[in-house]
Amino acid sequence: MDFVLMGFILTLFISIILNIILAKINVPTIIGYILTGIIIAKLFSMHTEHIETLSHISELGIVFMMFMIGLEFSFRYLLKMKKEVFLYGFLEVFIIGSLFSIIIYLLGFPVHTALILGYTLSLSSTAIVVKMLNVSGDINKQYGRKALGILIFQDIAVIPIMLMIEIFSKDDSNLVLQLAKIGISAVVLIVVMYILGRILFEKILTWVSKLRNEELFIGSILFIVFFSSYFAHMVGFSYSLGAFLAGVLIAETHFKYQIEADIAPFRDLLLGLFFITVGMHLDPIFIIKNIDKVLLILISILVIKALGIYLIIRLAGAQHRTSLKVALALMQVGEFALAVFQISQSKGLLDENIAQLLTAAVVLSMIITPFVLQNLKYIADRLTNEVESDIIVDKEYKNHVIVIGYGGLGKKVVKQLKQKGVEYVIIEQDYNLVNEGLKENEPIYLANAAKREILEKLNIKDACSVVVAISHFKKKRLICDILNDFNFHINIVTVASDSKEKEILEFELDIENIIVDNEEISKIIVQKAMRCEL
Repeated sequence: MDFVLMGFILTLFISIILNIILAKINVPTIIGYILTGIIIAKLFSMHTEHIETLSHISELGIVFMMFMIGLEFSFRYLLKMKKEVFLYGFLEVFIIGSLFSIIIYLLGFPVHTALILGYTLSLSSTAIVVKMLNVSGDINKQYGRKALGILIFQDIAVIPIMLMIEIFSKDDSNLVLQLAKIGISAVVLIVVMYILGRILFEKILTWVSKLRNEELFIGSILFIVFFSSYFAHMVGFSYSLGAFLAGVLIAETHFKYQIEADIAPFRDLLLGLFFITVGMHLDPIFIIKNIDKVLLILISILVIKALGIYLIIRLAGAQHRTSLKVALALMQVGEFALAVFQISQSKGLLDENIAQLLTAAVVLSMIITPFVLQNLKYIADRLTNEVESDIIVDKEYKNHVIVIGYGGLGKKVVKQLKQKGVEYVIIEQDYNLVNEGLKENEPIYLANAAKREILEKLNIKDACSVVVAISHFKKKRLICDILNDFNFHINIVTVASDSKEKEILEFELDIENIIVDNEEISKIIVQKAMRCEL
């Protein structure tokens, strides 16, 4: 017990110190956790069984993360994402997996080993990519949505890969029988989870919330997550898929935002542990001795995946810039590969040295990923001049008010519009304010209102008016200038901090509806915004 406690304390200490240092040079915490794993594994001379035990515990991090992803997407939203999941996702796994399998087979590996390794290498890291996209807010953008759709399908693709391992490691396996079992299991999982989500889960949360006991509420959430994960595992699927389905079902209830706030600490702590175990799989001495082979494998994987994903997304009709960003975001190999290499090795399907080389290349690809995602906009800017559409609008707005800014004034304007029954949509660049708006079920988008294509997506041509509810003068002036640049009349309503600012906006930009700050400003803005026929 003392040894375990000492190891735990030392791990926390090393990860805190490393991440403080790395934060100074703007390096993501994921890298700090992976480096912690490398150091701890060497300090304590951890054996494979110890690392595997920790890996099972840390898998809960991915389970909680998938549950949180599920909370973001209701069934209605998932149906809207069917193209991203079932078209882009399927094409990515099938085409790139088949390509890798052919290459591995041509290198002299048996067919069954080539198939397992090929399709495993086609999968990307859900843990890293989704975490980084959530932090940046890019998960709501065009490329983020496509990347997420592909990742969801990749999680589903884990099932047939695990099935292949079982079939190829048993001579008496019946393929038709195994496929039939999977089909039945899938139906059972979906039906049972739907019934439980609609009847049991919601009632449990309703009963517990009435008691106003925070401990019981969090305990109920943990029960739902663990039960759903274990049930999915019992019927032959991954733990994370069960958690994802539970999240999707609960997303339809009004408990969604409270659960997100309560579960976040568990998710982040366990995800940190997961990345520490990833680092434990990495042997620096082995990498140094075989650096040429490891780098060759790493570069080959990154180039093939990036090029393949880019072509798939591009040929499916996406923008050049969007396709490029999706390709760069998903070019790494995911954490599931580490488990496949070990299982395949234990079943005699993979040589130990090959497994070590592949593990080193995979972990290095995961280490590179946060740096790529952190600088994705800069890389895209260097490689293309194309402007990417930031938002996806699932509704056609007409005779509406576009509110730019969700700060203090923007919120007051929105409240007035809501009271008068006027349809509106909000554009905001601050990620925290957007999250605040989403929690209030506001029609708010994280986007730059100074981009014409964003305004066009929100059907500015048929808008009743545009309210520029921001205080920063230069930004306000830029947005008003862009609004005036449209070849049709727009009823612009904005506010000036003083008479001098009002004069500039009136004469330089020819804006009529400018209000100088006063107590009744939000009411006056709404009155001027409603001058057209609604």
